[in-house]
Amino acid sequence: MAVIQGSGAPAFTVPHVTAIGLAAPSRGASETCAWRFTFAPGAPTDTTHMVDREEIFVVLSGGVTARLEGAEHLLVAGDALIVPPHTPFALGNPNDEPAELVAVLPVGGQAIMQGMEPFVPPWAR
Repeated sequence: MAVIQGSGAPAFTVPHVTAIGLAAPSRGASETCAWRFTFAPGAPTDTTHMVDREEIFVVLSGGVTARLEGAEHLLVAGDALIVPPHTPFALGNPNDEPAELVAVLPVGGQAIMQGMEPFVPPWAR
């Protein structure tokens, strides 16, 4: 059993988003990864990508806009988004306050972005 204290979990920052690595192989998980995202206010929905496994997002606070399969969805605290494998999607925060989400992906799941080789995001390693 592993206990990951949020206060000591590694943080990773990409434009407009911070990921706090919770469960991952480097932190003792063997089957499932989990991390907490914070989307800054005004974070655009312009980073369309895919994953090669099902990914689940649960909104904890604030709200996000999800683009999935040609449709936009507004998600608020308590909502969940299930992204099927190999389905283009993007998340953004059109609001004036940060949005907090938890994401779950099987260990080994890879992100797929146009013009790049598939890769495991650093928070999922």
